[in-house]
Amino acid sequence: MARIAVIPGDGIGTEVIRQAVKVLGCVAEEARLDLELVEWNLGADRYLETGVAITEEEKARLETEYDAILLGALGDPRVPDHAHAREILLGLRFRLDLYVNLRPVRLWDAAFSPLKNVAPEDVDIVIFRENTEGVYVGLGGTFKMGTPDEVAIEEDVNTRKGVERIVRAAFEYARSAGRRRVTLADKANAMRYAGGLWRRVFAEVGSEYPDIEREAMYVDALALDMVLRPARYDVIVASNLFGDILSDLAAALVGGLGLAPSANLHPGKPGLFEPVHGSAPDIAGKDRANPLAAILTGALMLEQLGFPREAGRIEAAVRRSIELRRTTPDLGGELGTEAVGDWICRELREG
Repeated sequence: MARIAVIPGDGIGTEVIRQAVKVLGCVAEEARLDLELVEWNLGADRYLETGVAITEEEKARLETEYDAILLGALGDPRVPDHAHAREILLGLRFRLDLYVNLRPVRLWDAAFSPLKNVAPEDVDIVIFRENTEGVYVGLGGTFKMGTPDEVAIEEDVNTRKGVERIVRAAFEYARSAGRRRVTLADKANAMRYAGGLWRRVFAEVGSEYPDIEREAMYVDALALDMVLRPARYDVIVASNLFGDILSDLAAALVGGLGLAPSANLHPGKPGLFEPVHGSAPDIAGKDRANPLAAILTGALMLEQLGFPREAGRIEAAVRRSIELRRTTPDLGGELGTEAVGDWICRELREG
């Protein structure tokens, strides 16, 4: 049995995660998978009522009692400093040491790419973003705040252990998935020390995988070339900040964040799976949110839990919904959020 904690989140997060759970239930029923999905109330409403986003006890339970966590979008305009979302998302990433942020990007239909003359096979990129170091660790501070002489310092933390394990994860994935090339994104020409560490480790680890091509590129040149020649890229590995930026850019090449799943992983620990779009409070409750990123995130979760066949069935149903425009209006359809989930379920039952 796979036990999954479901944290619906805020805004449209609750709506799209509801559809992901529905689809997971449908595929589990068809395939007779033993999935237990348990909903957790960690939304902004609770935070505003209690002042608590997530307790250490709750983190410990999520770590020890569940095989995976399915998380909806977090964020509420009533919490302007995003403290609630930060405590949950970053708190779980650091508590579980989820050092791999896996961001697969696939073009399902060329009509939704802003690029000219691209086919679906031209954009199939998997980004490995380091997830526990870099500028996201929160080291730094300000001096003389609010004055003309204000100084703000943000520390970029890179350890040999952290760099090596994410680089190795990228090469291991490339080998196991039959991918041809791993590309490192860095800024070694400007970031002498961190860039030097990443380049040395990339060369050393890469030499252990002679069957995989490797190249190192400056992140700005890579961003430019991804738009010009996306088919050239296969697996990309990057630091926390650069990976964050590149993965959103890559999502734009395939139709936006409404089609972008993600996973936060550490082998042997429960993974945290989330669609990467925001909570979009302006359209919350209007049955307009695109649930496909959340549904694809559910498929990615099943794949990581050891159910690749069922994950493939969900992906095939999503592809079919896009082809037939049985989607929300942002993808050319006329369905609402819930109706898209219902259509995917029917496709799974009848397909």
